[in-house]
Amino acid sequence: MLHWVLKQAGLPKVRFHDLRHTFATLALQNGVDIKTVSGMLGHYFVDFTLDTYAHVTAQAQREAAKTMGSILSDAI
Repeated sequence: MLHWVLKQAGLPKVRFHDLRHTFATLALQNGVDIKTVSGMLGHYFVDFTLDTYAHVTAQAQREAAKTMGSILSDAI
């Protein structure tokens, strides 16, 4: 069904798993917390989600550190 819908929309063929991974990555990059994403993906353990999407959470940590650095230097 997915491939039929993609074809009708004039979009390239992708696997459902690719869409799932894209959803998780975009959700995490846009501030959805890891526990929520893990639950939506049906992962039993949040650790599995963290391991799978470590590259996204690492980027979020860098951004958080940068934001906090800016806030603290403005306060000084």
